[in-house]
Amino acid sequence: MLAPAIVLSAAWGGLALWYRLPLAGVFKSLAVAAFVVSALAALFVVRRLRRPALWVYLVAFAGVLLWWSTLRPSQTRVWADDVARHLHAQVDGDRVRLDNVRNFDWRSDDDYTPRWERREYDLARLQSADLVLSYWMGPAIAHTLVSFGFEDGRKLVFSVEIRKERGEQFSTLGGFFREFETTLVAADERDILRVRSNVRNEDVYLYRLRLPKAALRSLFLGYVAEAGELERQPSFYNTLTSNCTTIVFDLMRQIAPGLPLDYRLLLSGYLAEYAYDQDGLMPGYDYRTLHDRGRVTDRARAAGESSAFSELIREGVPGVAADQVRAR
Repeated sequence: MLAPAIVLSAAWGGLALWYRLPLAGVFKSLAVAAFVVSALAALFVVRRLRRPALWVYLVAFAGVLLWWSTLRPSQTRVWADDVARHLHAQVDGDRVRLDNVRNFDWRSDDDYTPRWERREYDLARLQSADLVLSYWMGPAIAHTLVSFGFEDGRKLVFSVEIRKERGEQFSTLGGFFREFETTLVAADERDILRVRSNVRNEDVYLYRLRLPKAALRSLFLGYVAEAGELERQPSFYNTLTSNCTTIVFDLMRQIAPGLPLDYRLLLSGYLAEYAYDQDGLMPGYDYRTLHDRGRVTDRARAAGESSAFSELIREGVPGVAADQVRAR
């Protein structure tokens, strides 16, 4: 009966050591190997030695747990340029001032002109929110973003992302083991959507969310509150429980407490289908139509660096035509 527990705990402990132990490669390998050997000994040594071997493994695992409890997220690493600054917000009634809104000009992942801007928004003129899914690893996995639209035509995108260190790459498995901190990026669409469709060659879909004015405001301010919390207290990213999709669900559940849990919250590539089933997308269309007309990848690539990027990518997307007329 102990065997499954030993196998699972040893797998978790070995991966935790591999991803987070701050040792050079060979020493880290030796530490992981020693831990795994202690687990194997507890499983396979002859009967008369099994109890001592089990105690050795339990002490080793307790040591891993104790070390794990000491890991803390940081605000002071050498961050990659695109996540180097925290979003800072000041709210005064309907007026919101945001510092460090990202508006990079991307030519490639390694060639860009960084720009961080101060922007002000009037929540009384907030008129729309769009769910954006950017597919980077097959049909089941997508990055989730929400783009807010204002009556003057401006768009602002919120995106929960890993806060990479300079030179660091994302690892789905590493995201389970406190390898990354979390950041909340607020960005211009010509930055954060164009870099995904035009530079990283991801497949991007956009869906108009069906939200009344009060819910739009609550969702926007929910993101602002999350940014303030991360600015005050850093947090680890978690691939399963604290990621780009779970924050959207958590914020939406504050607006609609009855939203059910669903496997599509984990397989984020199907999140739009989940939103459709909850009557959260533009009414009057079947899901296939919303999906097909919501694919903005080709339009984004054709738009390039156009100042009308946001309008061009939305051509034909259900529910946005009236907004564009009002913005003009």
